[in-house]
Amino acid sequence: MPAGPQATADEHALLEAWRAGDAAAGEALCERHFDAIYEFFASKLTIDVGDLVQRTFLGCIEARDRFRGECSFRTFLYAIARHELYGYFRSRHRGQLIDFAHSSLQDLSPGPSSLLHAGTEKARLAEALRALPLELQIILELRFWQGLTGPELALVLDVPEGTVRSRLRRGVEALREHMLRASGSPTGAAQAAQQLEAWSTQLRAEDPLSPA
Repeated sequence: MPAGPQATADEHALLEAWRAGDAAAGEALCERHFDAIYEFFASKLTIDVGDLVQRTFLGCIEARDRFRGECSFRTFLYAIARHELYGYFRSRHRGQLIDFAHSSLQDLSPGPSSLLHAGTEKARLAEALRALPLELQIILELRFWQGLTGPELALVLDVPEGTVRSRLRRGVEALREHMLRASGSPTGAAQAAQQLEAWSTQLRAEDPLSPA
């Protein structure tokens, strides 16, 4: 869920204390977001998850003094995590030109994620997300599972808010098509359609001019 104003103010206070030398404040700040950053990587990889989480928080320490508080600390961390994830895949596919607008996890990292939701609707949804281009998977997960707002997503992805809205619409539609094709039963198809229609309704409510 989006961080409220009080939570954001509290985190900025912890950050200032950390900058001033209070190591406990820094530890408390990072612990608040450890599980979310872990899930960000675990939903995409079976190996190296812990290493990428560690690198994200090390990157946070290195960039700490450059953070100006223009967004929530969580948004700041997700931007670093995305950078680390893309760097990880580039290093594993050295010599290849990777376009994250077209390459999916099925292309980059075959196999299931390390999150265990076997037999659940979330498992089917997670597997369908792996078939989408990685940039669409990330934006859908952060929007609908982690509750990031349009402006927060724009900062994480380093794109204009209009691009965020466009990618969300494309992502929901691509996911709908994949899940309906992959569904092995009318019930499964109906469940997929219901979930994705809820997402589309949410997008329309947030952006009334959207045709989604």
